[in-house]
Amino acid sequence: MSKAKKVTLFYNPRCSKCREAYDILNGQGCEVEIIEYLKDTPNETELKTVLKKLGLKPQELLRKKEPLFAEKYKDKKLTDGQWLKVMVKNPILIERPVALYGNKAVIGRPVERVVEILG
Repeated sequence: MSKAKKVTLFYNPRCSKCREAYDILNGQGCEVEIIEYLKDTPNETELKTVLKKLGLKPQELLRKKEPLFAEKYKDKKLTDGQWLKVMVKNPILIERPVALYGNKAVIGRPVERVVEILG
């Protein structure tokens, strides 16, 4: 019998997409490690690692529809390092769900994309 694939999921229990992503990965037989990133916020180094796996710049991982973004950051031109600091200080701005497996990561938008990293 093959060993279950261990997937890490940046997760917000109040987010229906996060719950769906968890259910999809669980249904694929994965062992899912949940990181409730609003409580256990990743630091800048951890976010850099996630962004590298995603192949994205920090501003591409922002929830631009989040009210806080519209109020404080919408028209700001910040460096990658400054955006990382913003996300660590305001984890609500980090897009979700993010699934990580090995050297791969994907934002679960649409949520079905989480299985892309398993192949």
